[in-house]
Amino acid sequence: MPAPLLSAALSSAPATAAEWSVTDLAAALKRTLEEAFGHVRLRGEISGYRGPHGSGHAYFSLKDGGAKIDAVIWKGTLARLRHRPKEGLEVVATGRITTFPGKSAYQIVIDVLEPAGEGAWMALLEERRRQLAAEGLFDSARKRPLPYLPRVVGVVTSPTGAVIRDILHRLEDRFPRPVLVWPVRVQGEGSAEEVAAAIRGFNALPPDGPIPRPDVLIVARGGGSIEDLWSFNEEIVVRAAAESAIPLIAAVGHETDVTLIDHAADRRAPTPTGAAEMAVPVRLDLLADLDGLARRHAGALARLIDRRRSDLRGLARVIPSPDALLAVKRQRLDLAEARLRPALAEGARAAQRRLARVLQGLTRHPPALRLARARERLAAIDHRPRHALERVVAVRAERLAGMALRLHAAIARDDERRRGRFARILALFDSLNYRAVLSRGYALVLDAEGRPVAQAEAARAAGRLTVEFADGKVAATVEGAAPRRAAAKRGPAAPARQGSLFE
Repeated sequence: MPAPLLSAALSSAPATAAEWSVTDLAAALKRTLEEAFGHVRLRGEISGYRGPHGSGHAYFSLKDGGAKIDAVIWKGTLARLRHRPKEGLEVVATGRITTFPGKSAYQIVIDVLEPAGEGAWMALLEERRRQLAAEGLFDSARKRPLPYLPRVVGVVTSPTGAVIRDILHRLEDRFPRPVLVWPVRVQGEGSAEEVAAAIRGFNALPPDGPIPRPDVLIVARGGGSIEDLWSFNEEIVVRAAAESAIPLIAAVGHETDVTLIDHAADRRAPTPTGAAEMAVPVRLDLLADLDGLARRHAGALARLIDRRRSDLRGLARVIPSPDALLAVKRQRLDLAEARLRPALAEGARAAQRRLARVLQGLTRHPPALRLARARERLAAIDHRPRHALERVVAVRAERLAGMALRLHAAIARDDERRRGRFARILALFDSLNYRAVLSRGYALVLDAEGRPVAQAEAARAAGRLTVEFADGKVAATVEGAAPRRAAAKRGPAAPARQGSLFE
């Protein structure tokens, strides 16, 4: 039913009006509300948000100083939102007004959710900054130095803006280097994912691949509001910058703009032009420095050569000539040669005299004669060593025989002494063994548990006894023994003391 007709029907509502079912009325109210309002942008503070429901949907309320409205975000929409709901956050929600017949309540089904005002954006930014800083993504120890002169510069930015032209122009002025541009969107939905993919894509290039891998990266964007720069505050971009193995320069916005990628990057540039200045040195300054270093090196080398030449001249003056150095040695050699000739002649004559004396001795005492005499002496003493050895063996044999006789006698005496001692111990054992007493006519009385019974009272209390004789045991019953039940009432009998068999 159209809204005017529904209003008229409800306002007039005579007693004869047609009846409505609750379901029909709820459906009519739902259509009327949706047709009257449709999509709206609603500003308010999130209240009662406890996270997604088990179904994946989110339920909460939007309120201001005077009213409150229920809100719902379906599961699919919640997964696509750039900014998740948070308790107490002031937001601007875009959605459609509808009703929930089950509770007779109206609500807004949210399609887009954004922080309301710069204060909310800054609060969200500060919270995310603290979270990522706690993980160590902004630590100074993670930051790497920039290469002095990179071979290739990688740039992540929009290919159509003024930023890329400023960077290329500044690189051309300072030190022309090959530049690889990874085009991305720097604003709007999906831009954060593109920037993160570009950073990771540059890092994934092989060092020796067909596409040269950059030595330094520049992530750049021009100035704008905090909403325009929000892509560079997204967690995916910050993590990609922190994980980059290639040194990274962040140049997002103007000098006063600060984004989270500035904290995660290795260097922060105030502008994209400043990033280009950080990436490469000034070529003319470098050439001038090289020229100055070359002149200083040439001058130092010339001075070193002059000093070494002067030192060499001074050393040459104090070093004697070769003839002067060899004169003394030559003179000593001549004197030694003069003394050597007579010494060699005298040595030869002395050797001849010693040889003559040896020959004379051999003539007076020929070796054959000396050998014959030695053989005679050996034949004379041929049998004496054997007789001496036989006498020594005989003396040793007599000594061993005497020692053997003494040893046998000692062993016999010791054996007799041990046998006598053993006999005395055996006699003592027999005298102390109770079985020897039993063999003389005595008997040993035992109770049912095998304990000796030494008193009549204990025998009557036991009732049944065992009497051990020398040749065996006999079971016995004591007449007039007390019944066991009575004995049990009297309690256990006192342990009897066994008397000595020799008393």
